[in-house]
Amino acid sequence: MGKRITSKFKPQNKWVRDMVNADPNIASSLDVTKDMLMLKAPTQGMCSICKGGKMLCGKTICPIMERLGAFTSMFQSVKGTEIDGSSPPSVFVGRIGYPYVQIGPLTPTFYGNTEILDAPEQWFGKSINEIIGYRSQLIRGMTSVNVRKPWKAGRLLDQTRELSLAEHYVETEMKLTKKPTKQFYMNGDVQPMGATAPLKKVDIGYIKWNRHMEKYHYDTDLKAAPATINLFERGLPLSSIMKAFSMGNFGIGKNRRLVPTRWSITAVDDLLGKYLTKKVKDYPQLNHFEVYESNYIGNRFEILLVPDAWCYEAYEAWYPKTLWNPDEEKVAIVTDWEPYKGRSKYASMGGCYYSGKLAVLENLEARKRQAKVFIFREAYPDYILPVGVWQVRENCRNAMKQEPRKFETLQNAMSHVMGRLTIPFERWMETGPLLRHTMTQRKITEYFH
Repeated sequence: MGKRITSKFKPQNKWVRDMVNADPNIASSLDVTKDMLMLKAPTQGMCSICKGGKMLCGKTICPIMERLGAFTSMFQSVKGTEIDGSSPPSVFVGRIGYPYVQIGPLTPTFYGNTEILDAPEQWFGKSINEIIGYRSQLIRGMTSVNVRKPWKAGRLLDQTRELSLAEHYVETEMKLTKKPTKQFYMNGDVQPMGATAPLKKVDIGYIKWNRHMEKYHYDTDLKAAPATINLFERGLPLSSIMKAFSMGNFGIGKNRRLVPTRWSITAVDDLLGKYLTKKVKDYPQLNHFEVYESNYIGNRFEILLVPDAWCYEAYEAWYPKTLWNPDEEKVAIVTDWEPYKGRSKYASMGGCYYSGKLAVLENLEARKRQAKVFIFREAYPDYILPVGVWQVRENCRNAMKQEPRKFETLQNAMSHVMGRLTIPFERWMETGPLLRHTMTQRKITEYFH
């Protein structure tokens, strides 16, 4: 990919203007100034040639046009430097420049029940366009904070932290130092996000904390891990736990730190995954092979449970012209795995490894069973832009809710899995060490039949 360049949204950006004008609805309603929208695009990139009409990237829908459409209503609703609305509640902790990061609340420009705007647990089954709309409506007010000395942010930190502990949506007023802007990447591999602006002041209305979160927030002698586990066991939504975790609401008082939002999501997935893994290892193994399936927004998941001691291997197969395989002519497969004792290094696959693992472990824990787990994922070109690791978690959760196909032999189970996927069995085998070992090993019990 060519070097990124930055350009203002001006009339002389002819290729951008042509792309926008290709859609009458956007062309007639998108009224933004150069101070409201920043564009970033690869030099001589495919987007400048395509202009959203030729679909040169191979996707079925232009992700740029979809996101521009979502920004239209948001920009029109912004009248100045004061943003009033109901926060879902939602907060954000950035990671760029760590340990000096940007934090702040997120709120739309309207009141009412806005919970769904930042509740991934409720998004499964929604279209890409709807998800883009949810994310794009939230405006971020940001202030710089040292994660090791967050108290220096004063009231801005306190108000943002209160939002992260809220049980319901909260009326929020943000005063910004300038009108919100959107740094818009003309590239399909960037998650949709709303506009942002430096935060001057924030006021929140009546707020009710979740009583369980409040309890652990005030317990400064309890470590963050058991607090997080207890909240999970009480059935709180993962997204709520992750927000509170990111704002440093739990743990030993002197050790509390802000955690960038992206890191907090994976940290909570991993923490809970390790907790459930330890429990699952004490349960009896399955009596048969089980296959689960889910297919959503261009992602197909096949989950194979093998009657054996706990082990886990996850695969991601990206077709050509997809998000993380844009220029290749061949399918790109990434895999990571862990043995019975677990792994000590961060998975190269990233957060998806941990979110999928947690979803399957939730099912095994509920059934009080143990198994060797394989997650096969195929991402197709109609997965037009990344929406977050929640998609993997909820796709796998959905799969585990379905009635499984049961088999007596590994060969029959794998034959069914491969019949549902499009990539040949040999490609999976050559990529995954655990699958290779499982398919070629013979157990000692086989010699007694």
